Amino acid sequence: MKNFNLKSYHVRGMNASTEAEKQAINQELKTLYESLSEEDKKDFNEQLQSFLIKEMAAIKSVYDATQTDDLN
Repeated sequence: MKNFNLKSYHVRGMNASTEAEKQAINQELKTLYESLSEEDKKDFNEQLQSFLIKEMAAIKSVYDATQTDDLN
């Protein structure tokens, strides 16, 4: 199983200074995906789903913390 460093793409995208830079990073990721074998695409998709779930959980945790602070 290949390990795809999805966080690096995410961080680069967040730190992109222009929309064109963000689009270039997205295209790089699409090109990588298109170059993968079907088995690697399956691994990529599973890793992406796991990454997104973790990121959403982290965002929710921060959001919930701010909501709790607002109630006090």
